[in-house]
Amino acid sequence: MPEGSEVLIILDKVSKSFNGNQVLKDITTTVRTGEVLGLIGKSGSGKSVLINAMRGNEEYRPDSGRIIYRVNHCESCGWIDLPAAGVKCPMCGKATKIIEVDFWALNERDPVRMAMRGRIAIMLQRTFALYGDLSVIENVFEAMKEKSDEKKVEKAIKLLEMVNMTHRTMHIARDLSGGEKQRTVLARQLARKPLLFLADEPTGTLDPETADIVHKALINAVKDSGMAMVVTSHWPKAIELLSDRAIWLEEGMIKEEGEPSEITKAFDVKFVKTKEMEVKVGLPVIRVDGAKKYFYSIVRGVVKAVDDVTLEVGEKEIFGLIGLSGAGKTTLSRMISGITPATHGEVLVRIGDDWVNMSDLGEEGRGRATQYIGIMHQENALYPFNTVLQNLTVCLGMKLPQELAKMKAIQVLRGVGFTAKEVERILYAYPDSLSVGEKQRIALARTMIIEPRFVVLDEPTGTMDPITRQAVAKSVLHARKELNETFLIVSHDMDFVLACCDRVALMRGGKMVALGTPQEVLRDMTQEDLEGDESEVCEV
Repeated sequence: MPEGSEVLIILDKVSKSFNGNQVLKDITTTVRTGEVLGLIGKSGSGKSVLINAMRGNEEYRPDSGRIIYRVNHCESCGWIDLPAAGVKCPMCGKATKIIEVDFWALNERDPVRMAMRGRIAIMLQRTFALYGDLSVIENVFEAMKEKSDEKKVEKAIKLLEMVNMTHRTMHIARDLSGGEKQRTVLARQLARKPLLFLADEPTGTLDPETADIVHKALINAVKDSGMAMVVTSHWPKAIELLSDRAIWLEEGMIKEEGEPSEITKAFDVKFVKTKEMEVKVGLPVIRVDGAKKYFYSIVRGVVKAVDDVTLEVGEKEIFGLIGLSGAGKTTLSRMISGITPATHGEVLVRIGDDWVNMSDLGEEGRGRATQYIGIMHQENALYPFNTVLQNLTVCLGMKLPQELAKMKAIQVLRGVGFTAKEVERILYAYPDSLSVGEKQRIALARTMIIEPRFVVLDEPTGTMDPITRQAVAKSVLHARKELNETFLIVSHDMDFVLACCDRVALMRGGKMVALGTPQEVLRDMTQEDLEGDESEVCEV
């Protein structure tokens, strides 16, 4: 932390419950200017609830305790800034003084509370809050207060340089890959000149190269502005790299607080596939032959999202698609799922003894296959007004006796890593009362409960802690062995890929550049494969 840093935030015995389930209990700590506080813990430990309470989202109002902000305040014009004694207001030149704002004690229309809320930036996991029809630079403009066009452009370009997005300045937001959207969101939030930056799993679904760019941008933003940052992550290395101080949350309480390198040791969990989890892979169920997906953009012309890919996936195989953001992984998985038709070549799925062309429309075409394909997208959402049990049972697509549907739901929840005690807690809970990690596992359970012919998982472990990832890896292998399930997995999580996948295809620039076991492909990856280039196409 820089010299002269001041306490910006005081958390005083903050507690919160949802439906009688206590998710935060007596959280007490401080955060200083120029400091990065890391929060680590299992899914459901209270990390996301705490930062949403700090943001001031009404549904996360603490049941008890206080969240106090210490800020410089100008009584004349209402300007607020980081606490610093004796500083004059940059807006009107009048004197300012440090005040303590009991955030949740103020009416939400209180001018000071509104000013504070406007200076708190937040990046939520698996949520790309962008204007889809606007360009990247226009999205950044929308978050800026500068009136001068010249100043807006200069500042926006500087922010896009910070997140390595200047090569996508004029691209439409909806055409960006997940990693590019995440970096654009970061630039938008930094454009607000925040006093506090709340980052909830900011790099959980990113490849290592893109994650490194985001990490550096966050570190530089704190260093350059003096703002404070609170970051949550399931990834111990991210907490260790980003944080000055770390807190280990468990069951809503602070278990330990101290040096990040010491706190994160307990989360360095590896999972290794054992011999007893292996199966004999059967005949092909997916066949891709010379598949291409081209589309036209006014800005970029012809874009080759997938370019002449040929591969097969066997029955009961766990097949991985890996590569940097924008490599074409998600587009290829959407082609196999029947969501996006191929421009050229064939994408075939075996249903019974028949091969179905996934580019053919109608009930005799891909409609015959899609009902047997389970898909879990990166931004998979649950129905907020239905309980977990209802979210699972409505997906069965058939009328079952109530008790049988409940037994099926319990079985699949246990299969994705929930303990019996956790199942009892969440079965009748609503999604908004659960952590993002818990919701992600429930989304996985919802995909599995329909007993699909094969399952497509797009970044299934991106925002999970290592212990939960271990449980999901086990559940995928268990489902493959016991249910004869086949998986196509799109992932940046190399530990998960190594633990689960039989084979992987490495994609780059829309092409498949390597195919083999995870160990073979990762060993032979070049520096270019690891770092990428500026010409990579976008996933759509």
